[in-house]
Amino acid sequence: MRYFFETYGCQMNKAESAAVEQLLLGRGWSAAATAEEADMAVINTCSVRATAESRISGRLGWYAGLKAVRLGAPEAKSAAYPAAARGRPLALAVMGCMAERLLGDFKARFPVVDYVVGTFQKQCFAGIAEAVEQRRALRDAPTADAPADEYRFPALSLAPGASSAFVPVMHGCDNFCAYCVVPFVRGREVSRSPEHLLAEIDALSARSVREITLLGQNVNSYRWQGTDFPRLVRLVADRLRETASPVEWVRFLSSHPKDLSPALIQTMRDEPLLCRHVHLPVQHGSTRILRAMNRRYTRGDYLEKARLVRESLPGASLSTDMLVGFPGETDADFAEALSLLREVRFESAFMYYYNPREGTAAAAMPGQIPLAVKKERLQAIIDLQLAVTREEMAKRIGQEAKVLAQSVSRGKPATSPHDPRHTPPHESLQVSAYKAHRSPAAQSADLRGTTNRLYADDDQKPATELLGKTERDERVAFAAPKSMLGRFVTVRLSELTGNTFRGIVR
Repeated sequence: MRYFFETYGCQMNKAESAAVEQLLLGRGWSAAATAEEADMAVINTCSVRATAESRISGRLGWYAGLKAVRLGAPEAKSAAYPAAARGRPLALAVMGCMAERLLGDFKARFPVVDYVVGTFQKQCFAGIAEAVEQRRALRDAPTADAPADEYRFPALSLAPGASSAFVPVMHGCDNFCAYCVVPFVRGREVSRSPEHLLAEIDALSARSVREITLLGQNVNSYRWQGTDFPRLVRLVADRLRETASPVEWVRFLSSHPKDLSPALIQTMRDEPLLCRHVHLPVQHGSTRILRAMNRRYTRGDYLEKARLVRESLPGASLSTDMLVGFPGETDADFAEALSLLREVRFESAFMYYYNPREGTAAAAMPGQIPLAVKKERLQAIIDLQLAVTREEMAKRIGQEAKVLAQSVSRGKPATSPHDPRHTPPHESLQVSAYKAHRSPAAQSADLRGTTNRLYADDDQKPATELLGKTERDERVAFAAPKSMLGRFVTVRLSELTGNTFRGIVR
């Protein structure tokens, strides 16, 4: 049996897709190259913005056509699905935040879907897989929510062959920001026991993972009995050292500014395994708008946190999220958002304009901003941040950086960045935080400690262009053999194209 995943949205969705994938692999399934060839397709959905749900709705229409072709329906448009495995049924499951938000109505709205799996129902995938294996129908996953304190953290959230892994440490959110649907679809905050979490880290170490990201909707609010998040980070670092783990980098996402404590910043300063990068979503630069958003900090509070990060962690990078066009946002408010970007000088940012989400406080607020104005303001903020990012990244040219090689760059085998055949990629308008790539090759245990060098037996192999990232969460492209995937290398940053460094392995 073969599966195919489409995952939209946040890093937690990526982790949960990987956990379900591990379940299927344990039953003897394998990954299909395309949905057209799969026995089951799983769409992990996002509800944070309306555009995400619109995109998923479009994909469900595509799957309706695919299922018709697979079953040989007279009205099927076969030409649109040339690789479809005709004569074989396709089971379609949806999970994630959109599935939870529309839990009781999803199949009525989208009859193409066979199984709707809510946030607290992922354990149902074992029964769904068994039904697909036996080519029999199964009643949909139960629609009743389990209590939040019964949320089940998976034992392993590793994508097959990956050198980087997300490790969920808490789930849900108690903040109820006025624009955000997350508390309604993820539930209240639940933390994972340190023992269960450390067991997963041991399993990742045994699989030669090189980097882990401690994950939660509001990771800094982690609490388990007497253990807070700074203490948890120290427990993780101690475990990695005690077990001589191949994991050399530890990150965490996402942080709420009100919960970023001096104790955590001090832990980052003192703990060499922690990457020198902080993603700290500010969302806006106006205290008035931050209060309307229910963010529970002021502009001054945020600037003080940013100052503490810069002073305590020299050389660390700082990234953020910025939302424009919130209800009631005036020109003066927007000017404060721009000025905050100029003052903090984030290395990167994810920027977007507000769109109403059903059930949130902001959806009913007066002063909704016209779409044209929101788009104009978003473009202005993107233009400013692009300029800041270029200036900050340019300071790194000529420096050497430790890079984790994670994936093969799209396109042809690598040329030198100074080769006339080299064509820089199209530059994205949006400056967004780097998103983890999957490594296509499983890493073996003999990679432990083999950093910062190419081996002699690689010298005769043709180089390709690999993509990796630094501990500052910077993306780097460099020429190296595929055998370097999953390894750390030292790269001299020689050139900047768009938001990607190009470099030369030392």
